[in-house]
Amino acid sequence: MRILADSAFVIDYLNGEPSALARWREVFEEGDEPIVHEIVVCEVSTGLKPWEVRDFAAFLEPVELIQPGPDTGLLAGQWRVEARTVGRTLGLADALIAAAAHAENAAVLTRNTRDFALTPVRLVTY
Repeated sequence: MRILADSAFVIDYLNGEPSALARWREVFEEGDEPIVHEIVVCEVSTGLKPWEVRDFAAFLEPVELIQPGPDTGLLAGQWRVEARTVGRTLGLADALIAAAAHAENAAVLTRNTRDFALTPVRLVTY
């Protein structure tokens, strides 16, 4: 299975959260294909201290970076509109990450189930 790591997961992993470390190990042990969206790279790198950049680079090394096209952006926008019509807010980054996962037939690896539940993507938690 393709698994798109979202920002919350990557941050937990880099902070040494035991459940995130264990789940990441399982991704590789089970033969899953880890992917990451450039938005995740941007979100995570924004909060890094200079000495944490090396750890983030090591995390990204075995992961495929995806950059979906305009159809993915349109889908993310549609999901944001649908969320708004029911009185909810789906953030831009989460909508784009979810749409990218959908386009890649991937599950989103996250603890942020509340926001991603506003989309039809599969979720994998830890």
